[in-house]
Amino acid sequence: MKGQKWCYFIYKRGYVLEKLFEYVKLICLKLQYINDFFWEFPTNIEAYSSLPILGKLPFSIILLIYSGIYFSVALNFIQFKTINKAITILKERAPIKQGLSPLSSFLLSTAMRVGPGNIVGVSGAVSTGGPGALFWMWFSAFFGMATSFVEATLSQIFKIKKDDQYLGGFSYYGKSLFKNSAVIGIFLSCMYILYAYLVLPSQAFNTISSIGEISSIVQGAQIESNSTIYKISSILLIIVLTIFTFGGIKFIAKQTNRLVPFMAITYILTVTIIIYLNFERIPWFFYSVFTEAFKPEAIFGGSFGIVISNGIKRGLMSNEAGQGTVTMAAATAETKHPCDQGYVQAFGVFIDTIIICSLTGFILVMARIWQTDMASQWFSLGKLSRFTASVNELLPNTSIHFIVNIIISICFGLFAFTTLIGLISFAEICANLISKKLFFINSIRIISILLIAFGLICNLAGLDLSTLWNLGDLANILLIYTNIPLLYVGFKYVKKAKKHYDENNQKCFNSKVIGIETSTWNE
Repeated sequence: MKGQKWCYFIYKRGYVLEKLFEYVKLICLKLQYINDFFWEFPTNIEAYSSLPILGKLPFSIILLIYSGIYFSVALNFIQFKTINKAITILKERAPIKQGLSPLSSFLLSTAMRVGPGNIVGVSGAVSTGGPGALFWMWFSAFFGMATSFVEATLSQIFKIKKDDQYLGGFSYYGKSLFKNSAVIGIFLSCMYILYAYLVLPSQAFNTISSIGEISSIVQGAQIESNSTIYKISSILLIIVLTIFTFGGIKFIAKQTNRLVPFMAITYILTVTIIIYLNFERIPWFFYSVFTEAFKPEAIFGGSFGIVISNGIKRGLMSNEAGQGTVTMAAATAETKHPCDQGYVQAFGVFIDTIIICSLTGFILVMARIWQTDMASQWFSLGKLSRFTASVNELLPNTSIHFIVNIIISICFGLFAFTTLIGLISFAEICANLISKKLFFINSIRIISILLIAFGLICNLAGLDLSTLWNLGDLANILLIYTNIPLLYVGFKYVKKAKKHYDENNQKCFNSKVIGIETSTWNE
């Protein structure tokens, strides 16, 4: 009798989950139409799409690129000063009385910036737009550095104090720029929390998938998603993320201080060694990137507009400049001047796109599998598999394949894991603008854990979360349309702060010099 009840319980639970997945897919499908409209507008209008080149670029991409160019010119191309200034700031070891150090804040933002997209996103851009997409990725990152400077400086100007930490970001400066409007602040905070909630399940899915991939490589056979390894790993991941979630922002920052350098350096060194072993292919890499940026191969669609769109979108989606999604990290730093963190965050765009994404691009282009007999098979693979297949093509023997594929899988998993904890911490910062009550903050944390658990359950059920992943793009595009106008409204304060920074040899800042008084910079 007990056995029958237990079987019924298992059956009932499976039925409920199956129905839940069906409803989620149905909702995602409906919302996908909205997502496609915003991302493709106005390329989905025939009169516009018929225009040469421009007709392939959606308004969101044009807005981000135009803003980057505008801010670059208005700030006298701060990009050329960014690396030296940022490194100088990051090397400082001044005692921190409140908040995080500039380095900790930088690593916290990098935890979010450097995600699975640095591998699978670039793979998608190259396999769709060809090697030339990398040129336009660099183009977008160069101007994105100026946009990142603006939003990070605004985050610093309008940050607030809470206990022993600073809080801020696009919802905070959005609120301040509109006469301290609580309604606008709450709306912007809800926008980011929605974004985080939509992305959390897919990043949990990516994290656990990497663990399964490592196990499959070690055992030499594909492991089923409902295996014991996946189940145990899922439970452990939820426990670890729960500890991170309830540990608070400073605890998370301490962990990212350890994880981010490890994963970034490991990935950079591994890929650099592969590139070095294929040194003779480097000239061809640059030749193909620069020639096909303007004359793409037919195998990739042969359209100049497709190359531009894929490269620019990949660059902007990777470094997140202009989206407001990493501005919360910029506000957490204790600095002498708001522009300090502006330079640091602009440097983050450089690290993410010009270095890490480019290294992924080196592997994909130098392997040039599309010119071999494996071309059709390569294009049919998933984005991560295209990258690992390219890695294997560049390595001399299969024994090295084994080691390198494990390292790549570990890095991919860490990229997804640090993105998870970045989403959790930034959602909490935004939640503090709505209410600082512990019950509310804990509710936000619990929902985050539940959504992560949902992503893991989807993996165990063998489901594909690509539809839900695309929904993250919907929240992303809405943030772009929300954040960019705020940057223009607040840009006058950034220009004044930058002028003060240059004329006063980077000395301490008081908000009165830019014509306002803030709770943090009024001393």
